[in-house]
Amino acid sequence: MTAADQLQEPEKRSKTITLTNIALAVAIIASWLAAHIYSVFFFELTTSVLPLVVVLFVLNTWLSVGLFIVAHDCMHGSLVPFRPAVNRAVGRLCLTLYAGFSYDDLNRKHHLHHRHAGTGEDPDFHDAPPYGYWRWFANFLSEYFSWRQYAHMTVRFLVYVYVLGAHLENAILLWCIPAILSALQLFTFGTYLPHRPHREPFADRHRTISNNYSWLVSLLTCFHFGYHHEHHLDPKMPWWRLPRARKYFKQKGLVH
Repeated sequence: MTAADQLQEPEKRSKTITLTNIALAVAIIASWLAAHIYSVFFFELTTSVLPLVVVLFVLNTWLSVGLFIVAHDCMHGSLVPFRPAVNRAVGRLCLTLYAGFSYDDLNRKHHLHHRHAGTGEDPDFHDAPPYGYWRWFANFLSEYFSWRQYAHMTVRFLVYVYVLGAHLENAILLWCIPAILSALQLFTFGTYLPHRPHREPFADRHRTISNNYSWLVSLLTCFHFGYHHEHHLDPKMPWWRLPRARKYFKQKGLVH
């Protein structure tokens, strides 16, 4: 390999990563839209198709988590590096589809989380022992869910049912409940388990730990966001590369 080839290798790798980021983001957004539209407007909800109901229920929940993870990568500028307008546009789209969140507000709070992880200045952290799950989740909801989200979801629900003709049961079972469960899933695997204080002190200022799930379980639980220490060590790492980052940081002895 020539010197010129060696110089081109990082650029080629960077382009490949960016193209993969875009392809996966498009796949997640398109899959969410397809599953959402079919589930709410076209699927006939009957007991004879109970297995498919379960599949759609789980799929809508998981893809909703994926929407938020894509928006999260946008907040760190890792979807399309050095293209803040593109990251902002895609992030806003994902958060609007998810629950009408303000991208700018979440972006600001998320960076506060990274600067002050696990302290009283961290908007994601509930700094009141014994760090109970439901109390922390209630605090999490109060921090991120405001009248804007409730108004957005209410208006959207009414438009779906009374303007666009969606079945009430479909909208509740295959959109509203999966949306709520996705928030619970994001909180559990992306906030509570990684940042909950333990008897043993945290390894560094990031005040977080990672799970030891397999690649598949990690993907299904929270799009690898449970490899949370790795994310804090390298916030610009795209979600799908976190398993690789975990392997690298473990070899370096930086994570356990």
